[in-house]
Amino acid sequence: MKNFKNINEYIKSFPKEVQKDLILLRGTIKKLVPKGEETIRYGMPTFRLNNKNLLHFAAYEKHIGFYPTPGPITSFKEELSKYKTSKGAIQFPLGEPLPTPLIVKIIKFRIDEL
Repeated sequence: MKNFKNINEYIKSFPKEVQKDLILLRGTIKKLVPKGEETIRYGMPTFRLNNKNLLHFAAYEKHIGFYPTPGPITSFKEELSKYKTSKGAIQFPLGEPLPTPLIVKIIKFRIDEL
């Protein structure tokens, strides 16, 4: 795990095609959480709100990991059925469009949770 100084540095460390997805995801989050603090936590881009972690995301060899905590994964279980999930993580396969409308719902859910 590399020690990135900020999210820009993190994103630039990936191939251009992956960067596009990361930039889209980051922009979607920023639009919904304009007062959110951007940082790197656990080696991943993290958005914090009210001094609490809102969500994390990260790129891997075959997917974008999105970490919104367990609540949204349980609440949107049916809509997430085509994606690999675990207790607190969702995997969006690389090479497929990000499900932005679903991501927006999840982010709004997390904001309400906090």
